[in-house]
Amino acid sequence: MRITAIIPARYASSRFPGKPLADILGKPMVQWVYEQTVRAQLVDDVLVATDDVRIVETVEAFGGRACMTSDQHETGTDRLAEVAAQLDCDLVVNVQGDEPLIDPRMIDQAIAPLKEDATIAMGTLMISIAESREYLNPNVVKVVTNSQGDALYFSRAPIPWSRDYSATAAETFDQIRAFKHVGLYVYRRDFLLAYPTLTATPLEQMEKLEQLRALENGYRIRVVETDLQSQGVDTPQDLLRVCEILSAPGQKNSR
Repeated sequence: MRITAIIPARYASSRFPGKPLADILGKPMVQWVYEQTVRAQLVDDVLVATDDVRIVETVEAFGGRACMTSDQHETGTDRLAEVAAQLDCDLVVNVQGDEPLIDPRMIDQAIAPLKEDATIAMGTLMISIAESREYLNPNVVKVVTNSQGDALYFSRAPIPWSRDYSATAAETFDQIRAFKHVGLYVYRRDFLLAYPTLTATPLEQMEKLEQLRALENGYRIRVVETDLQSQGVDTPQDLLRVCEILSAPGQKNSR
């Protein structure tokens, strides 16, 4: 089985223009993501997919592989599908280009179920929510799964919600175990190529969550629980936090 990881990296960003090239301790962020992804044991190839020549040049300068894609894609999944159409592989991993601290073991955890079960179209990760503020935050995507570990639903709302403990949000949170979604995806290549042809679905449009299109069309998404952590970069403030983490004693040399 051939497995390729693709890192979508878009230069334009309303909140943080040029984010993939932002400097982190002397290296562009996209290089941190690339080097972490290469360390995943189950990944055979890694490449960056971008619509900006500056990112291509940066990736090639540090010895990585990059390819240009259309600048008309509405989603990162559409960008991945364009690249996957030219690849000879079985599985495609979407590693977000703003995750410089992604743990390579998280990538392997998401891949493993699809290697074992050919009926799973898509895989991702979840992590236990530790605080009620995350549970209530609409920017934190929650997920609930069935007994086999397949996703039942993703939502920005606090799910699950206990009817019997709904007096206060804190009381509800204390009585359940809730999970937040980690935005790392693994696709079976044929499913990824078909995905852009599927019409956007009502729940997807309402929640603004692409993965709901797969669920609404009857595809299985296996969600693996992980206790590993990462730190995404959405804003310049997030970038400062990543720099602080990597500057901690012993961190920089361990990567």
